[in-house]
Amino acid sequence: MEWVEVSTENCTVQRTLDVIGEKWSLLVLRDAMNGVRRFDDFRRHIGLSDAVLADRLRKLVGAGILDSVPYQESGRRTRNEYRLTKKGWDLWPVMLALKGWGDRYTADPEGPPLDVFHADCGEPVHTVVTCGHGHGPLRPQEARTRPGPAARPVGRQ
Repeated sequence: MEWVEVSTENCTVQRTLDVIGEKWSLLVLRDAMNGVRRFDDFRRHIGLSDAVLADRLRKLVGAGILDSVPYQESGRRTRNEYRLTKKGWDLWPVMLALKGWGDRYTADPEGPPLDVFHADCGEPVHTVVTCGHGHGPLRPQEARTRPGPAARPVGRQ
């Protein structure tokens, strides 16, 4: 069965985009991965409306990507902080890959606004594609695709 013969109704890329594929969701994740936890800080840093931010946070919490953790400052009402779950941190390589592409093709002439480096040696961090045996980095020409165990022919539910 060739790719064009495989139904995309259960495509995991599509399902992932249904959860995180909206611009504001990705920017919330970017900020959460860089230590932002509070609603007002997300709103101020990203520059989106309260309603849109509340919706994106609710969706990311509902998907198990963020946890909502109550906190209370002295004399104030209880509010929530948003912290990445393991499922959320599993998106870190995806975000690094997006950042790497952006650094290469969309950065200012001076370079990117954020550097990510290895805490032990100080060298830049990169995303690399490898196989299960550790061969890599791989180029697209060195990989192949085939239908997976959940593949269904087009037109079959």
